[in-house]
Amino acid sequence: MTDVAVEDYAALVRDDRVHTSLYRDAAIFEAEMDRIFKNSWVWVAHASEIADRNSYKTSYVGRQPVIVTRDKDGQVHVLLNRCRHRAASICEARKGKSSVFVCPYHGWSYNVDGSLRKVPYAEGYRDDFDKAEFSLVSLRTEDYNGMIFATFREDIQPLAEYLGPARKWIDLFMKQGAGFGVKALGEHRFRFPGNWKIQLENTTDAYHFPIVHKTFLSSLDEETENLMDVLGQGGWVEDLGNGHSVMVMIPDLIDLEDNLHAPIPERFADLAAELAAEGHADDQVRRIVRAVGGSGFNLNLFPNVACSMAFFRVLRPISVEETEIQHIAIGMDGGPEAGNRMRMRLHEHFQGPMGFGTPDDAEGWERVQRGAQAGDDLWIMLNRGVEAPEGRAAPGHNAGDVSAETGMRAAYQMWKRMMAV
Repeated sequence: MTDVAVEDYAALVRDDRVHTSLYRDAAIFEAEMDRIFKNSWVWVAHASEIADRNSYKTSYVGRQPVIVTRDKDGQVHVLLNRCRHRAASICEARKGKSSVFVCPYHGWSYNVDGSLRKVPYAEGYRDDFDKAEFSLVSLRTEDYNGMIFATFREDIQPLAEYLGPARKWIDLFMKQGAGFGVKALGEHRFRFPGNWKIQLENTTDAYHFPIVHKTFLSSLDEETENLMDVLGQGGWVEDLGNGHSVMVMIPDLIDLEDNLHAPIPERFADLAAELAAEGHADDQVRRIVRAVGGSGFNLNLFPNVACSMAFFRVLRPISVEETEIQHIAIGMDGGPEAGNRMRMRLHEHFQGPMGFGTPDDAEGWERVQRGAQAGDDLWIMLNRGVEAPEGRAAPGHNAGDVSAETGMRAAYQMWKRMMAV
């Protein structure tokens, strides 16, 4: 396979394997930035991150820097983060509030909707200089249940159609708001020396969990360790179309509003007592506690975001051998402080930079990239699991056991579809 032309992308993805060059070929990476990240819906923010008028956050669509804003009328915009004059970035802060962005180089200023507001020493331009022609470039923007996406393509299918069956799982994931709504509580970022698709695979990979995360499992009480036996609870992985997939690890925690009268887990007993002491009714206490524990599934949305049990995981491709990961903890918007405090402690235990899970995952991703340098004509195997589990996925759905590589195959078939056009 070493003599396969770069343009022959379809030959690099088979039904049950992908060629290692997808991890290490710089020309393929450059093509991905154009054919995938400029031609699909890319997640850029959660609505709670720009909740107020004139609020903003900086983000990326592929490698292109953007500013996600909410203007004074509440409208959301996604704007290329470059001045229309000489291309300087106009915003370097990660998030904040402002009614105007001013380029630090020559002072051109823009409203939060992207319109050009003022040009210093405007008399230096011709009389017919039209500010309306030099607004910040605005991308097409749509949202679903607080998830904000942007795209460079004006002729792309509507976001709701692109998400398809994944919308059901987004709705279930957002039940972690326990009736208060969901908000971002905080984030951390890190980079690893590996290709972005290695991380894309990880979020739909339960097979590694009891092996890589053995230390995490040993840190839990017996009740929680049994709950986190993700390979032994009858879960499944399902292809949701367009590269999206869901990995159900704890079927009892798919719908957090079900089975509210089950016994409260021992690890949440103190939280339940604190909520009751604050005056919350028993049903509300149970709903909050169940939400704090998180959902029982990972939802992978191609190409760059996952709703992963109890947080958003966002990937950003830097180069063929470097990827940035952003973990965004979520909690209840206006919910009890005790619940959000507990949620942060749980997040720190596994996903946090000093947690038991993230460092082990990152080590695995790095080793995949390092190992991918060995051999000239080898394949990455994605052939685990072919049958849908009895009584779990609906007939006709492409699904497999929770340890199956169904989600990875789904992502790579979408990759093939977009790259081979």
